Amino acid sequence: MRILIAEDDAVLADGLTRSLRQSGYSVDCVKDGAAADAALATAQFDLVILDVGLPRVSGFEVLKRLRGRGSALPVLILTALDGVDDRVRGLDLGADDYLAKPFALQELEARVRALTRRGQAANTSLLRHGDLAYDQVGKVAEIRGRMLDLSARELALLEIFMQRPGRMVNKEQIVDLLCQWGEEVSTNAVEVYIHRLRKKLEPGGVKIATVRGLGYCLEKAANGARKAT
Repeated sequence: MRILIAEDDAVLADGLTRSLRQSGYSVDCVKDGAAADAALATAQFDLVILDVGLPRVSGFEVLKRLRGRGSALPVLILTALDGVDDRVRGLDLGADDYLAKPFALQELEARVRALTRRGQAANTSLLRHGDLAYDQVGKVAEIRGRMLDLSARELALLEIFMQRPGRMVNKEQIVDLLCQWGEEVSTNAVEVYIHRLRKKLEPGGVKIATVRGLGYCLEKAANGARKAT
């Protein structure tokens, strides 16, 4: 599970990051609303913890833009504002939960667990690309019912491609994503993992395309694009 924390209080942000990582979450942290908006527009998260009093762009505006893009990403708002009108505004803009500062870390973690469970229930864990199916929760990939024998890094690489149907992903992006998920790899190692993954996918008719200067992506499936079930 990947969480974005948008909080300009360095001490609080560091404490939240450490605590959530100890609980097994992958955590990214930004310090202003513009960075939060950019991250939410370009990367995939399972939850965002959003301070409304962010510099440059307010948390309320970040939330408004997020929902304006049609995203149903769970949002937990943090704020020092404790007025009813502020709570109502956040919820009306599409926040899923609201926590006023100061708060107990245990309560925040409980709310995070509740929101991530809700997000998992609302979004299927199964990704499809033609005859290729990947269960993001069970970490199992199969082609036409035949389970693929993939290493943890090969599974992580496959998940990156299947979460971005039709989009090119370059080596630097892959390294960044794998590192965020707890892996430490080099760009040279990425080529090796892609080569190994190709050898296991191609017998089933699934191919990873390489476009020089742009990166890699799964070739368009013969029987249609990715579907969720």
